[in-house]
Amino acid sequence: MKLGYSAITWGGVVGAPAGVTSIKDLFYRANGDLLEAIRDIRAAGYEGTEVFDGNLLDFADDPGVLLGALETAGIELVSVYTGANFIYPDILEEEFAKIDHAARLARDFGAQRLVVGGGAQRTGGRAPGDMESLARGLDRVASIADGYGLQSSYHPHLGTLVEAPDALEELMDLSAIAFCPDTAHLAAGGGDPVALIERYADRLAHVHLKDWDYGAQRFLPLGEGDLDMPRIVAAIRAAGYDSWLLVELDYYDGLPRAAAEISKRYLAEILG
Repeated sequence: MKLGYSAITWGGVVGAPAGVTSIKDLFYRANGDLLEAIRDIRAAGYEGTEVFDGNLLDFADDPGVLLGALETAGIELVSVYTGANFIYPDILEEEFAKIDHAARLARDFGAQRLVVGGGAQRTGGRAPGDMESLARGLDRVASIADGYGLQSSYHPHLGTLVEAPDALEELMDLSAIAFCPDTAHLAAGGGDPVALIERYADRLAHVHLKDWDYGAQRFLPLGEGDLDMPRIVAAIRAAGYDSWLLVELDYYDGLPRAAAEISKRYLAEILG
């Protein structure tokens, strides 16, 4: 297994303001210093990272800055995260234009994988056909990613149509996209991460590891929450997955590098 750490902890996730009036420009971004994050991730002992699509935009006009920072640190850009609503027909083409842009940036900066979230929740609740629309959208994302030489996978997420395990089951039956389990989001949505990894072992293409405190309803560094990480890692191995494990932590009260170091020490213990 190779270990990576997401840049999200440096600043947390925000959305590009332009997306309020222009759907094609609604990129995710971590509101911190990506170059600092790269240095800290390497110092904590990781070999790879994942970034948001919007953070790559900052370097699109001068890609050598980011590429040079990655090379100097000895960090590989493993994956890029993007997403969309996928259920509103009037904006679909704008959303796919954004995803195409994100995939092109991912390829140009040397990433291997495109991770996608989405499936909007409506104010009045899920409408008939929403899950089918999400599935069609994800299959189109997979086609876009494939065109850029990227492996795509779907990331179930709180706040989307696919929070609960029954929703994930429904979606996986409708779409052929690969699976990116996020251990904490699966648990927070009422699922058993081990059981879900085992169920979709043949579609496992990427992994997000983070811990979850059921009582505080809070994401935590690995080993500091309630999840049975040794069993989770064993299930990943049993699935035949022997690639990148991306540790992710959306927020942390202390220094981001400290959180990265906590998770790295814990993983070193359980991976042996």
